[in-house]
Amino acid sequence: MNEIKRHTLAVLVDNEAGVLSRVARLFSGKGYNIDSLAVGTTHDPAVSRITIEVLTDEKQARLICMQLRKLICVHSVKRLAAEHAIRRELVLIKVSASTHESRNEIIQIANIFRASIIDVATESLTIALIGDDSKAEAIQKLLDEFGILELVRTGMVALERGQYTIDEQTKEKGEFDYGKNVL
Repeated sequence: MNEIKRHTLAVLVDNEAGVLSRVARLFSGKGYNIDSLAVGTTHDPAVSRITIEVLTDEKQARLICMQLRKLICVHSVKRLAAEHAIRRELVLIKVSASTHESRNEIIQIANIFRASIIDVATESLTIALIGDDSKAEAIQKLLDEFGILELVRTGMVALERGQYTIDEQTKEKGEFDYGKNVL
């Protein structure tokens, strides 16, 4: 049996209405669950970048990439190797902070995680954290005791380290050769 693991896909698509819906339908139609999804425009306003994380085996990950490439709105698909990718997400956490002592403790925790206090109210603090899964889960666990009022995560975004990009001119030779297991 193939091992289930996290696969990070970077997908360049047309920046137009309905594209995200087409991509999402591909996943739901094939029974794949999207673990994380983040979309935004690139330096070219006509192109958006979708970062998708799925928990699946190697064979299914290759199949997903091939199916994505068949969509007319898709320019490029690249699977990012975990050891060569920088992965981050933004997490906003609103925490109950009704006493002076609890405020100080929450601020200390935020400082330890290099998070920012972005809103202060009489009964709460809102923290912004940028990091990977483990950092977000660790601060959430510590803040649970104060009472998390709201929490929102943007979804993971990722780029490859070094000179390589998703653009055609930096792709490694044979990177998307369907006859090999390098997808």
